[in-house]
Amino acid sequence: MYINATIIVQCFIFLALWWFTAKFIWPPITAALDERSKKIAAGLAAADQAKAELQATEKRVEQEMQKARATAVEVRASADKQAAELIDQARAEAARIIAAAQKSAAEEATLAAERARDQLRDQVAQLAVSGAERILKREIDAKQHADLLSNLKNELR
Repeated sequence: MYINATIIVQCFIFLALWWFTAKFIWPPITAALDERSKKIAAGLAAADQAKAELQATEKRVEQEMQKARATAVEVRASADKQAAELIDQARAEAARIIAAAQKSAAEEATLAAERARDQLRDQVAQLAVSGAERILKREIDAKQHADLLSNLKNELR
């Protein structure tokens, strides 16, 4: 066989195969690769956009958390202030009630002491009259008796 003829046939087969590949095989592969490249580029762009949105969302979340913390601090301060005011009011009310009770108890004690003194005066007056009656061995009339008792009460005061 001739080496030149083999090379010419091989060149002809190579060109035919190249033409067939360029016409029927390479365009779908190129189209698939281009489509795949576009999808990858779109995916990367979407990932970058999602990353940017995530950072923006994280920033908003952090701002909201700071606002919530500030609000919580304000609410707690307000609650502490209200609690302190309620405690002060309760203490003032308790002090007022205690003062009123002490005043009432002092008045009751004074009135009780006054009644006890009056009863004691009455008893002393009756004993004095009874003793005088025994000494004199005679009965003093009721009007004189009442006058003597009231005079004696007044003297004992």
